[in-house]
Amino acid sequence: MLPKQPSLAHTISTALTHHNPVSSFCSPTRPQNPLPFILQKCIALLQSCASSNSKLKQIHAFSLRHGVPPSNPDMGKHLIFTAVSLSSPMSYAHQVFSQIQWPNVFTWNTMIRGYAESQNPMPVIQLYHQMRDNSVEPDTHTYPFLLKAVAKLLNVREGEKIHSVALRNGLESLVFVKNALLHMYAVCGQVESAHEVFESMSERDLVAWNSVINGFSLNGRPNEALTIFREMSLEGVEPDGFTMVSLLCACAELGALALGGRVHVYMLKVGLTGNAHASNALLDVYAKCGSIREAQKVFEEMEERSVVSWTALVVGLAVNGFGKEALELFKEFKREGLVPTEITFVGVLYACSHCGMVDEGFEYFRVMKEEYRIVPRIEHYGCMVDLLARAGLVKEAYEYIKDMPVQPNAVIWRTLLGACTIHGQSALGEIARGHILQLQPRHSGDYVLISNLYASEHRWSDVQKVRRTMLSEGVKKTPGYSIVELRNRVFEFTMGDRSHPQSDEIYAKLVEITKLLKQKGYVPHTENVLADIEEEEKENALSYHSEKIAIAFMLLVTAPGIPIRIWKNLRVCADCHLAFKLISKVYDREIVVRDRSRFHHFRDGSCSCSDYW
Repeated sequence: MLPKQPSLAHTISTALTHHNPVSSFCSPTRPQNPLPFILQKCIALLQSCASSNSKLKQIHAFSLRHGVPPSNPDMGKHLIFTAVSLSSPMSYAHQVFSQIQWPNVFTWNTMIRGYAESQNPMPVIQLYHQMRDNSVEPDTHTYPFLLKAVAKLLNVREGEKIHSVALRNGLESLVFVKNALLHMYAVCGQVESAHEVFESMSERDLVAWNSVINGFSLNGRPNEALTIFREMSLEGVEPDGFTMVSLLCACAELGALALGGRVHVYMLKVGLTGNAHASNALLDVYAKCGSIREAQKVFEEMEERSVVSWTALVVGLAVNGFGKEALELFKEFKREGLVPTEITFVGVLYACSHCGMVDEGFEYFRVMKEEYRIVPRIEHYGCMVDLLARAGLVKEAYEYIKDMPVQPNAVIWRTLLGACTIHGQSALGEIARGHILQLQPRHSGDYVLISNLYASEHRWSDVQKVRRTMLSEGVKKTPGYSIVELRNRVFEFTMGDRSHPQSDEIYAKLVEITKLLKQKGYVPHTENVLADIEEEEKENALSYHSEKIAIAFMLLVTAPGIPIRIWKNLRVCADCHLAFKLISKVYDREIVVRDRSRFHHFRDGSCSCSDYW
């Protein structure tokens, strides 16, 4: 049996009676000033025994009972340092701090660090100003945590002021101050300022490279992130797991599957596949690039699967059109005893929405609220509206929006407007459009949706009115385009595009495709051409959709059997969807199309969405 550990009270007692001066202190003939010894012992106890908040407070209480005043700067400094190191509530540290007379720069820095690492970094700004008002000059240790707090608060204006002070004090050139500035600007969306700081650095460590790559990646500049990574490689700087995460986020943003695959190979080569964050990012890349089976492989090979890993695959399967597999995975996730997050439920509800599983969707929504006590966010309500709208229950979707406990945003009203266009509910469409105009009056897609709704009912004069309004308001329709990747190059096509050097061959291939499809029973879905023109003109218009030009190009330049991947910025139309199903069968190709909201996996004449999108 192990010997019983002495209590903290026993440790304190032993510490104070073991030394002759304290024996004297405890005897009838006390030394005149035992305080320095008591203080020294209390500080030693804080450093050796304060392993929990309760022990910290016991030592603090003991010091007060034995005459150490609350205003003592040495005791206060060590109490605050220990509290921050233990991640104690900052209210305790602040109470101690407020009683100290003339705290030194170390104590101010410790308070700034504590708040910067807490859930509420807001008091850091006030502390910083109080520090300067008290004529305590910030030192090299002040800025990293101060700027970390500013980054958490996304307060770039305050960050710029702090940058100026650091510059005046001659501390801006220090590498860890530069790194903190770089991180702050990147997180606050000021990626050009972050890059300027990076370019001004005479010495760049891995932290600096990671911060600038991550900054570009986070702020929708994936191409620049990849360029910086290439520079990093040329300078011989070895990347780590954080570099891989930022790089893979850029690949996911671009839909750059080939590059993501090369990053995967590099991770295998240098042994980074065991890094949980990097593996989760890799899984996300494959899922977002439509290579869902590769994503599943990464998941299966993971040494440790976190809630993030399970959630990424649930969402990935749902977005790729494998809703039933997503729901089966979610059931397995629960059997593992893991607790789903609000993001997990977004994936689950999305799966139900895109599979037409209305009753199941409402049941999962109930489970989320009642069993897991997750308060639904606007994203969850959006999924529920989408669930009803896609199932053709447009009036029920409208009633659901009216009964929501949160204020519907433009996305939710736009979902309803889209459903009204598809299902011919013009009266509700007008209501939805009215709400959108109040929230986001200049969104071009909304004008297109209402125009399409009028066109589907042959209300051509109303279509003209919408188009005149767009002209007078200066609202431009977002042009549709499709992107394909081939041999590390990206090719973009628009409707009727003839800019490619092989245009003649591409259009000849289009004619061949249309002829073959018609032999297999293809009839152009001209209902999608919402214009007052003849049927033959409608058929020609459908032939020149950007995704059809893209697929003709890929059939022309790739070997038989190679999968074709297309990224499209708008929703794929019903005619292209029908054509792609037939092309996948006739040409024996797997075709993956990523449109505005989901993936379509075409194989052997069918689609993963089961014609429900």
